[in-house]
Amino acid sequence: MLNNKTVLITGGTGSFGKKFIETILNRYQDVKKIIIYSRDELKQSIIKQKYPNYDYPQLRFFIGDVRDKERLTQACEGVDVIIHAAAIKQVDTAEYNPTECIRTNVDGAENVIHAALACGVKDVVALSTDKACAPINLYGATKLTSDKLFAAANNIRGSKDIRFSIVRYGNVMGSRGSVIPFFIEKKKEGVLPITHEDMTRFNISLQDGVNLVMFAIGHHLGGEIFIPKIPSYKIMDIAIAIAPECKTRVVGIRPGEKLHEEMITDTDSLNTIDLGVYYAILPSVSFTYTQDEYLAHHKATKVPFGFKYNSGTNTEWETIDSLRSLIKEHVDPNFSV
Repeated sequence: MLNNKTVLITGGTGSFGKKFIETILNRYQDVKKIIIYSRDELKQSIIKQKYPNYDYPQLRFFIGDVRDKERLTQACEGVDVIIHAAAIKQVDTAEYNPTECIRTNVDGAENVIHAALACGVKDVVALSTDKACAPINLYGATKLTSDKLFAAANNIRGSKDIRFSIVRYGNVMGSRGSVIPFFIEKKKEGVLPITHEDMTRFNISLQDGVNLVMFAIGHHLGGEIFIPKIPSYKIMDIAIAIAPECKTRVVGIRPGEKLHEEMITDTDSLNTIDLGVYYAILPSVSFTYTQDEYLAHHKATKVPFGFKYNSGTNTEWETIDSLRSLIKEHVDPNFSV
């Protein structure tokens, strides 16, 4: 799928970007180029040390910001596939710095779209978040706006052979900002701060997130939001799994934070398709295909009317034991209770 192709990853030095690079190099040894586009030269330098040029000549490193349309367009020259992972992601940071969040997450998304259209890119997949579903915080609102921009981009492509789609998933186990490494560190102090004892979250590994993006590249028709079927966990189960000997202290929900996360609302169910392994929310306005055509193409079915996908009402749950196994596998191989 990606052999002899040039792939550009915005925010390519983040947790997702690093796993995505690793996966491409393992699965597509004839990939033409992988362009890592980000504004952090230190993180780029660290990746360069892991993948030296003499062994990995297909890697390219572009310093740039998605806010900079001219530089982004320059980086997209000759690119076949764009994975848009760059974003300001911390909920409380976005609440305190709203304009900066909008400039990166909304203006940056628009710049990616225009650069892709200008440079003859074939496939664009943007990373979203569960917080974009019925958002209550600015981060979620900017990502919902970004999702709408990418979905609508299919309607302005004209005769260009390009498809824009989105993937939306929950909290990534062990990623930057994840509660798990935070709890592992706090374990040393003997007390774990808990925002709310009833809080739940969706859970996905970095590799499963990458696999979802790979699926989108290979199967998207444009405009849809792909959503994985993943388990939830309870925040108290995470605390017990990591540090059963520690006390917990309830510190309150942070600004803009939800008690439970959603990825599909009951209103979304009108446009939601069950693909088997994944769900897909189809765009409300599409001139590319009808819902029936999409169903026939994927041999899929519609979800029931009123269906919703919420971390608190999910039917699949991680246990304390499964969480410990996953932490050891995906976060810290030396982890033990």
